[in-house]
Amino acid sequence: MADKPSQLQSVIRFQEAYMEQEKMHKRKVRIVRSMLLVLFLALWELCARLGMIDDFIFSSPSRVLFCFWKMVRDGSIFAHIGITLFETVVSFAIVTASGICVAVLLWASRSASEILEPYLVMLNSLPKSALAPMLIVWMGSHVHTIIAAAVSVAVFGSILTLHTGFLSMDPDKIRLIYALGGSKKDVLTKVLLPGSVPLILSNMKVNVGLCLVGVIIGEFLAARRGLGYLIIYGSQVFSCVYI
Repeated sequence: MADKPSQLQSVIRFQEAYMEQEKMHKRKVRIVRSMLLVLFLALWELCARLGMIDDFIFSSPSRVLFCFWKMVRDGSIFAHIGITLFETVVSFAIVTASGICVAVLLWASRSASEILEPYLVMLNSLPKSALAPMLIVWMGSHVHTIIAAAVSVAVFGSILTLHTGFLSMDPDKIRLIYALGGSKKDVLTKVLLPGSVPLILSNMKVNVGLCLVGVIIGEFLAARRGLGYLIIYGSQVFSCVYI
């Protein structure tokens, strides 16, 4: 009995040492990550000032910062960021909701899954940038078109990922629900959705980036505001500070 307090203290000291080691590791990672970014920007600026690269084509961090500050002062950057952020958030919400709903429907209906899965795979394999011009022809040059382009980039892959995750759920848990007299609805609400939360969150992280890419692609072709429009404008006037 006398050894238990000492054993408990040893465990506590081990946990504290482990937590301190993890903190040091995370701090080291942040420092090295920041140093790499600073080193890259410093080399970029140095090469531009020494004439090793053409600053008209490649620009430089100081010129980019000056242009950004100029747009902050006149407020134009906030309008461009705001519209791109709005389109990204709306498309992300649509992709997340529709991805979960369609994946649940495919899980609930084996026939629907077997019929629709080949088409979803085909649509997901299409080059996403090729859909944007078609959407402009069909829907016109509007914000809705850009949101639709962003949704088309992410939604099919989201459905397939979630559907595959739903099908790989632990069958023993599902059989237990049925053995206790539960229905398919009980399996959905008590096993499938709670057990798929990590998968859904991971899928949402991917969808954020894909929706932003889709919005930028849409703004390349059908926008007069937004970060995608700024990139196209910069390439047209040969001003890389906007890009």
